[in-house]
Amino acid sequence: MEGRPQDYAKIGVVHFMLYKEALKGGADVIPSLSKLTADRDLSVIEMTWINDKTMRAEAAALFHEWRGTVTFGAQPVLLTQGLDLNHEDQWKRREAVDGVKRVIEQAYELGAIGFAVLSGKDPGEARRAAARDSLVESLSEVAAELRAQGNMRLVLETFDRKPFGKNCLIGPNTEAVEIAKRMREKYPDFGLMIDLSHLPLQDETPDHAVKTVRNFLVHAHIGNCIMRDPKHPMYGDAHPPFGDPAGENGVPELARFLSALLEHGYLDKTKRPILSFEVCPYGDWTPESLWAQSKETLEAAWAKV
Repeated sequence: MEGRPQDYAKIGVVHFMLYKEALKGGADVIPSLSKLTADRDLSVIEMTWINDKTMRAEAAALFHEWRGTVTFGAQPVLLTQGLDLNHEDQWKRREAVDGVKRVIEQAYELGAIGFAVLSGKDPGEARRAAARDSLVESLSEVAAELRAQGNMRLVLETFDRKPFGKNCLIGPNTEAVEIAKRMREKYPDFGLMIDLSHLPLQDETPDHAVKTVRNFLVHAHIGNCIMRDPKHPMYGDAHPPFGDPAGENGVPELARFLSALLEHGYLDKTKRPILSFEVCPYGDWTPESLWAQSKETLEAAWAKV
């Protein structure tokens, strides 16, 4: 493929996965953000909650000087607290909605342009229709609060239904599209996020997934997963490095995903949408070595497109 990936997308990284200590909102994120904002290949940093207000202000100032794009992931807010946006118990569903709404102000303080969430647990086939209704109700409440405070877009990330993964309601990308259609009746900027890391766990090919969500796709992640070795320390949806011997995704799989994103109109020189790495170090990997390897993998995959 001619040019570079950066010509067709804003290349980003999920900060709270590369620096996993940030997941619960209590880590000192400034040193790692200082490193990332100095990287000229990077245009997007995906953040999550930062509990300390002074640190948030410092991060916001750093982002303002950087002039890149910031997005906000509320997935850790939900996952680390066991919150569920489609829980059948309305009190627990309310707890999840309130938990997400509490961090919207943080997202605006950081200058984020998008706000991502995930669905709750899959309740089983018999109760999925009711769970989808509950999810739409919750998403609508979050979208309304986002609109009340500014103009940030709400994004739903699709996950797996595997017992060794996240086992989420959404879930298959065909069902994600139905949620998106319902949401766009009132919130036309609502969008979906898909992740190469999740596609093997979803039993979907890159072409099928991208083609399915293309009219609603506003955000894409790239990474890897472990499905075949239950003893692996990164088994399930844990985002190991590309090319892990036990993993599902390396250069060929990433090349196929990039080809699908190009073919179906997501990657585009004019729009330059977000394409972010979601990778997590383990063992001897450091964030710095993993980030370097991830960029090398993207370049190698791009050469095969």
